[in-house]
Amino acid sequence: MSATEILKELPNLKHEERRAIARRVFELEQEHGELEWAAQAADLAFQELDKQEELDASSKPR
Repeated sequence: MSATEILKELPNLKHEERRAIARRVFELEQEHGELEWAAQAADLAFQELDKQEELDASSKPR
């Protein structure tokens, strides 16, 4: 699969799957140690997004 095909498919993935891919990309980088802070920041941002999505879902009438 080419990089173009992978990038095209990303929007079709669940956010958990995209997170796993992002983590794996960070792991593969040569500067892994230097990028660890970015991976941690991304995890924190994803956690905050999850909280916001839960709040939004719970406040919407069914």
